[in-house]
Amino acid sequence: MISQPFDAECRAHLAAQAAEAGEWDPAWPLARQREAWEAACRKARARRPERLMVEDMEVDGLHLRIYRPPGEDPKPGVLYAHGGGWTMGSCETHDDLCAELADQADVVVVCFDYRLAPEHPHPAQVEDALTVLDWMRSSGRAMGIDPTHIIAAGDSAGGQVAAGTALAIRRDGGRALRGMVLINPAVGGDTETGSYMAQANSPALGRDEMIECLVALLGPKGSASWSDPTGVPNSARDVGGLPPTFISVAAHDPLHDDGVIFAGKLKAAGVPVALREEAALAHSYWRSRHHSKAAMAGFKAIADAVRHLAHEGALPPS
Repeated sequence: MISQPFDAECRAHLAAQAAEAGEWDPAWPLARQREAWEAACRKARARRPERLMVEDMEVDGLHLRIYRPPGEDPKPGVLYAHGGGWTMGSCETHDDLCAELADQADVVVVCFDYRLAPEHPHPAQVEDALTVLDWMRSSGRAMGIDPTHIIAAGDSAGGQVAAGTALAIRRDGGRALRGMVLINPAVGGDTETGSYMAQANSPALGRDEMIECLVALLGPKGSASWSDPTGVPNSARDVGGLPPTFISVAAHDPLHDDGVIFAGKLKAAGVPVALREEAALAHSYWRSRHHSKAAMAGFKAIADAVRHLAHEGALPPS
């Protein structure tokens, strides 16, 4: 795609966030980086919509946070996998995103703290997603979830977890998801695509950083996980039978081409797919949605896709 200059409102918000977050050093031990990012996200996040009911619980040793709009009838469920390069992130870092998706799409969002790399490499994250999905289908009705209307969603690394989960379900002959929503998804293993090279030093995510994250998840380049479609969805030879999928990519993001390639594979396999390209935005642009009109427009498109796929099993009208 032909990009536009990076959105000035997003740029200003990123600068303000960096100043507020304070000291940060990538040389810190990973545990300290995780704590610092959680603290920064907690400080910067938007207030949850007041009408939501939010509950934390544990399922098979996994922490879940469930966001439910009011209403007596069961609502569609969203299995949400957070981003963070597979090495960081949690329900805390993505709390406001999940809350606003639940509110705007009128769905029950289930965010979960999957096991993190490098302590727990692939396929731990997909295994955890399948565990939560099984719980949503078997026991979620008690939390107001309609077990017949469940989609998967995720941003960045969470996009890989969501897509990998859909591929694992198909591999195992399980009941397909109703849809997928992938936001700036890290679904490829090729770090020499046009966007990886052109956006190597992009505003919100760099190429070197992303390579480190991939190695943490998959092991050294050439390891078996690099050719496992549930770990690297773009390595799948056949994506037929996957559910309708909405993909959001940003021009100022090294992962832009990952999403475009995956969308092309889905289209070629006859899977309904919608690709939305944000010409002036960068990775994780949704964090700037309350500070940038362009980011808010992108976020509203994501919420609209969640609503249509979860409630109707179809993509929004184009």
